[in-house]
Amino acid sequence: MAIVSLLAAAGVCSSTMLAQTSAPLVPAEAAMVKAVDAENPAAVALLEKLVDVNSGTMNLAGVVAVKDVISPQIEALGFTARWEPMEAVDKRAGDLVAVHACPAGVGKCGKKILLIGHMDTVFELSSKFQRYEIVPGTNGNVATGPGVCDMKGGLVVMLSALKAMQVAGTLANAEITIVLSGDEEAHGEPVEVSRHDMIEAGKRSDVALEFENASRIDGKDMIRISRRSSLSWRLETSGVSGHSSQIFNDHFGYGAIYELVRILNQFRTELPEKGLTFNVGLVLGGATAVQNVTNTGGTVTGKSNVIPPVAMANGDIRTLSNEQTERVEAKMRAIVADHLPKTGATITFNEGYPAMAETEGSRTLVKELNEVNTSLGLAPQEVMDPMLGGAGDIAFVAPYVPGLVGTGAMGTGAHAEGETVYLDSLPTEAKRMALLMYRLSKN
Repeated sequence: MAIVSLLAAAGVCSSTMLAQTSAPLVPAEAAMVKAVDAENPAAVALLEKLVDVNSGTMNLAGVVAVKDVISPQIEALGFTARWEPMEAVDKRAGDLVAVHACPAGVGKCGKKILLIGHMDTVFELSSKFQRYEIVPGTNGNVATGPGVCDMKGGLVVMLSALKAMQVAGTLANAEITIVLSGDEEAHGEPVEVSRHDMIEAGKRSDVALEFENASRIDGKDMIRISRRSSLSWRLETSGVSGHSSQIFNDHFGYGAIYELVRILNQFRTELPEKGLTFNVGLVLGGATAVQNVTNTGGTVTGKSNVIPPVAMANGDIRTLSNEQTERVEAKMRAIVADHLPKTGATITFNEGYPAMAETEGSRTLVKELNEVNTSLGLAPQEVMDPMLGGAGDIAFVAPYVPGLVGTGAMGTGAHAEGETVYLDSLPTEAKRMALLMYRLSKN
């Protein structure tokens, strides 16, 4: 899932400023830098091709079409690729899994690297936002289109980095697994099935790189090493219906809507803590209340003089760690259980996305990345506040492997019509990742 729109307002922009000093590149690294620059026109053309294929999460044929473009390019680099269909899992598209084995044997090519990405976007066939275009007045540097930054630009960065490694001869001795999901924007359930390939790859790897869109805030290039969770909840309350003149008495009690409001207000006053947000996105209640099948609305009936017997609300919670998730959910259940007279209530939580907490291993990766930045003559990247970003697939492997988030293209407006990418960020990010993967493969 993408960096939130707040980043656009914060000034996300293109490639980094040059640092004051830079360390010399070894010949293989210089060859990779040269290869990225040489391949960049083809990379931009590939981006346009991918963006013009609608691959909204529920457009399974579109996601497969994106896979059909990417898979041959990955195989041409010496990867063995396979397609894992997921239509049986909540009608979601599948995973593209590709493996580049170490010729000397497992674990003998330095760090085992996992590359994570996704082929779907939030823009379905019904969206008016469908085509890649150069934004006028940008000297050809800014393009717009569905998923151009989140994250088809990231897929192009990943491929450009791997192609540069192949040209320089550094890919041959790297052990890399790629897992590209087809439903990151709305993952299928159960997650133990829909994320099985990714989780198993994480268990076999030493480091993970997620090619979601990169970020710049206040003129500084950022990197992320944590992601907040994203879990939804559903609250249902009940009460004894009757004439409103009898509400609050011992027989009729308070009704379902007062119970719902009591719970939501206690969430507001009792739950807040650092790193936590919780939202109420939909409320229904009355004599009858029925949600639609997509949980985006519903139908209700009721009268001002009838005590409502049913009410419900949908919302989400986002946390910095899975421990925080468990603690907050326990507090929410306790609040729900403390009913007003003659009412009842239940709350359920979906699987959602877990949190990726910051670790020492990920902090070490940032140091290694910034050594690459120094060698490239780029300013160091700073760690971004996880409160500014959303959830994502890398959190499923976070219990097993340290990782970096936001190693893809830079742009603005992800998840909104008018989403853009800064085309000069493609070669910059590809160089960073090519050098980082090369150095990891030697360590």
